[in-house]
Amino acid sequence: MSVSSEDFKKMLKEKGFKLTTQRRTVLDALQNNEGNHLTAEEIYEIVRKKCPEIGLATVYRTIQLLHELKLIDKLNLDDGFIRYEIGKFSNDNHHHHHHHLICENCGKVIEVEDDLMESIEEGFEEKYGFTVTDHKVKFYGICKNCK
Repeated sequence: MSVSSEDFKKMLKEKGFKLTTQRRTVLDALQNNEGNHLTAEEIYEIVRKKCPEIGLATVYRTIQLLHELKLIDKLNLDDGFIRYEIGKFSNDNHHHHHHHLICENCGKVIEVEDDLMESIEEGFEEKYGFTVTDHKVKFYGICKNCK
Protein backbone atom coordinates (compact mmCIF):
# COMPACT_ATOMS: atom_id res chain seq x y z
CA MET A 1 0.00 0.00 0.00
CA SER A 2 1.26 3.45 -0.77
CA VAL A 3 -0.23 6.52 0.88
CA SER A 4 0.18 9.82 -0.91
CA SER A 5 1.28 12.89 1.02
CA GLU A 6 -2.16 14.44 0.49
CA ASP A 7 -4.00 11.39 1.82
CA PHE A 8 -1.62 11.14 4.76
CA LYS A 9 -2.03 14.86 5.47
CA LYS A 10 -5.82 14.46 5.43
CA MET A 11 -5.70 11.47 7.80
CA LEU A 12 -3.47 13.36 10.21
CA LYS A 13 -5.66 16.49 10.08
CA GLU A 14 -8.74 14.42 10.94
CA LYS A 15 -6.92 13.31 14.11
CA GLY A 16 -5.67 16.82 14.93
CA PHE A 17 -2.09 16.34 13.74
CA LYS A 18 0.05 18.04 11.10
CA LEU A 19 2.13 16.42 8.38
CA THR A 20 5.77 16.84 9.32
CA THR A 21 8.90 15.83 7.46
CA GLN A 22 9.68 13.32 10.22
CA ARG A 23 6.24 11.65 10.00
CA ARG A 24 6.41 11.44 6.21
CA THR A 25 9.95 10.03 6.35
CA VAL A 26 8.96 7.29 8.83
CA LEU A 27 6.00 6.30 6.65
CA ASP A 28 8.23 6.35 3.55
CA ALA A 29 10.77 4.09 5.30
CA LEU A 30 8.06 1.51 5.95
CA GLN A 31 6.58 1.82 2.45
CA ASN A 32 10.03 1.44 0.87
CA ASN A 33 10.66 -1.70 2.92
CA GLU A 34 7.36 -3.46 2.23
CA GLY A 35 7.59 -7.14 3.09
CA ASN A 36 10.22 -6.52 5.77
CA HIS A 37 9.38 -6.74 9.44
CA LEU A 38 11.28 -3.81 10.94
CA THR A 39 11.92 -2.98 14.58
CA ALA A 40 11.61 0.62 15.75
CA GLU A 41 15.39 0.80 15.93
CA GLU A 42 15.74 -0.42 12.33
CA ILE A 43 13.20 2.18 11.20
CA TYR A 44 15.16 4.80 13.15
CA GLU A 45 18.42 3.84 11.37
CA ILE A 46 16.72 4.11 7.95
CA VAL A 47 15.07 7.46 8.78
CA ARG A 48 18.27 8.99 10.18
CA LYS A 49 19.83 8.84 6.72
CA LYS A 50 17.28 11.39 5.46
CA CYS A 51 16.57 13.18 8.76
CA PRO A 52 19.77 13.05 10.85
CA GLU A 53 18.22 15.31 13.49
CA ILE A 54 15.35 12.92 14.28
CA GLY A 55 15.28 11.28 17.69
CA LEU A 56 14.34 7.73 18.55
CA ALA A 57 11.44 9.01 20.70
CA THR A 58 9.99 10.80 17.64
CA VAL A 59 10.21 7.57 15.65
CA TYR A 60 8.40 5.68 18.43
CA ARG A 61 5.65 8.32 18.64
CA THR A 62 5.24 8.31 14.85
CA ILE A 63 5.06 4.51 14.74
CA GLN A 64 2.33 4.63 17.39
CA LEU A 65 0.42 7.24 15.38
CA LEU A 66 0.75 5.23 12.15
CA HIS A 67 -0.55 2.17 13.98
CA GLU A 68 -3.52 4.13 15.34
CA LEU A 69 -4.27 5.31 11.78
CA LYS A 70 -4.17 1.62 10.73
CA LEU A 71 -1.43 2.33 8.18
CA ILE A 72 1.00 -0.14 9.73
CA ASP A 73 0.69 -3.48 11.50
CA LYS A 74 2.43 -4.36 14.75
CA LEU A 75 3.89 -7.88 14.87
CA ASN A 76 5.28 -10.08 17.58
CA LEU A 77 7.27 -12.83 15.87
CA ASP A 78 8.44 -14.27 19.20
CA ASP A 79 12.01 -13.08 18.73
CA GLY A 80 11.98 -10.55 21.58
CA PHE A 81 11.16 -7.56 19.34
CA ILE A 82 8.02 -5.76 18.30
CA ARG A 83 8.16 -5.41 14.54
CA TYR A 84 6.24 -3.22 12.13
CA GLU A 85 5.21 -3.49 8.52
CA ILE A 86 3.13 -1.44 6.15
CA GLY A 87 -0.51 -2.51 6.21
CA LYS A 88 -1.94 -4.59 3.38
CA PHE A 89 -5.19 -3.54 1.77
CA SER A 90 -7.38 -5.35 -0.72
CA ASN A 91 -8.79 -3.84 -3.91
CA ASP A 92 -11.88 -2.61 -2.04
CA ASN A 93 -9.59 -0.73 0.42
CA HIS A 94 -10.30 -3.10 3.33
CA HIS A 95 -7.44 -4.10 5.57
CA HIS A 96 -6.09 -7.46 4.44
CA HIS A 97 -4.65 -9.76 7.04
CA HIS A 98 -1.83 -11.98 6.03
CA HIS A 99 -0.22 -14.71 8.00
CA HIS A 100 3.35 -15.65 8.77
CA LEU A 101 5.29 -18.89 8.56
CA ILE A 102 8.18 -18.85 11.02
CA CYS A 103 11.06 -21.30 10.74
CA GLU A 104 11.96 -22.65 14.16
CA ASN A 105 15.50 -23.40 12.98
CA CYS A 106 16.76 -20.27 11.19
CA GLY A 107 14.04 -17.75 12.15
CA LYS A 108 13.09 -16.97 8.55
CA VAL A 109 9.65 -15.36 8.23
CA ILE A 110 7.56 -16.10 5.13
CA GLU A 111 4.43 -14.05 4.42
CA VAL A 112 1.31 -15.95 3.35
CA GLU A 113 -0.76 -13.63 1.17
CA ASP A 114 -3.93 -15.74 1.19
CA ASP A 115 -6.40 -14.81 3.92
CA LEU A 116 -6.89 -18.28 5.31
CA MET A 117 -9.28 -17.17 8.03
CA GLU A 118 -12.05 -15.59 5.94
CA SER A 119 -14.35 -18.64 5.87
CA ILE A 120 -13.72 -19.32 9.57
CA GLU A 121 -14.65 -15.73 10.44
CA GLU A 122 -17.84 -16.03 8.38
CA GLY A 123 -18.67 -19.23 10.29
CA PHE A 124 -18.25 -17.42 13.61
CA GLU A 125 -20.66 -14.74 12.39
CA GLU A 126 -23.26 -17.28 11.25
CA LYS A 127 -23.03 -19.66 14.21
CA TYR A 128 -22.37 -17.30 17.11
CA GLY A 129 -23.31 -13.85 15.80
CA PHE A 130 -19.71 -12.86 16.55
CA THR A 131 -18.03 -10.39 14.22
CA VAL A 132 -14.26 -10.79 14.06
CA THR A 133 -12.53 -7.41 13.77
CA ASP A 134 -8.94 -8.60 13.80
CA HIS A 135 -6.77 -11.69 13.92
CA LYS A 136 -3.13 -12.63 13.85
CA VAL A 137 -1.95 -16.07 12.79
CA LYS A 138 1.57 -17.49 13.00
CA PHE A 139 2.53 -20.98 11.90
CA TYR A 140 5.75 -22.53 13.21
CA GLY A 141 7.76 -25.19 11.43
CA ILE A 142 10.88 -25.80 9.40
CA CYS A 143 11.49 -23.93 6.11
CA LYS A 144 12.56 -25.75 2.94
CA ASN A 145 16.18 -24.53 3.31
CA CYS A 146 16.49 -26.04 6.79
CA LYS A 147 14.91 -29.43 6.00
